[in-house]
Amino acid sequence: MVCRARFAEDVLAAGVRNHGVRQALILGAGLDTFALRNPYPDMHVFEVDHPATQSWKRELLATSKLPIPDALTFVPVDFERHSLRQQLLQAGFDFTVPTATAWLGVVPYLMQEAFAATALVLGRLPAGSSLVFDYSQPREVLSSVEQLMLDSLSARVALAGEPFQLFFTPQSLAEELTRYDLTVVEDLASDALNARYLANRTDGLHLRGKAGRLCHAEVALARQ
Repeated sequence: MVCRARFAEDVLAAGVRNHGVRQALILGAGLDTFALRNPYPDMHVFEVDHPATQSWKRELLATSKLPIPDALTFVPVDFERHSLRQQLLQAGFDFTVPTATAWLGVVPYLMQEAFAATALVLGRLPAGSSLVFDYSQPREVLSSVEQLMLDSLSARVALAGEPFQLFFTPQSLAEELTRYDLTVVEDLASDALNARYLANRTDGLHLRGKAGRLCHAEVALARQ
């Protein structure tokens, strides 16, 4: 979780420098703290999550006496009843402004239809917009040891009521994203993330396994 959050914020920072990104969209925000640490004066943050989850977060912020920044807008979305695009528009989200989207800890739990509907909305953002999300590879492309690791984790999340449902290989994901005018910039496995963020640590912290990957995609310039 630390690596994927750092990666998403690095992509956002590059977007600010190179593409004039002025909006951050956090899908499935949970207890994400970026809006409380936002270092960019012109950056507005939109946090999307289920209404009940957002209510819980706001209670925790109040209990902790952490003020809600003026540059943060909560966007409650029940995806079974609401349109993401319509809810964002009602919240003041500007679809003409380059935006960095973080969609972390969500995609493996989605059905294909939900993934497609969200990717279609994100692919209509302007040039310079980015998307970072994590995903899981299918069991059959993993080693026998990693299959056992995935089976164990899958059983635990299923018992919690949130089973893994969506899997991609890097190739199938890249092909899928082109349908929504999104182009893969980087697709990183654990070894690449270890080299980028966890090398030379003295505590031995590093990522294991190859089931999970991080993808950075951008809106395809050809459509613009």
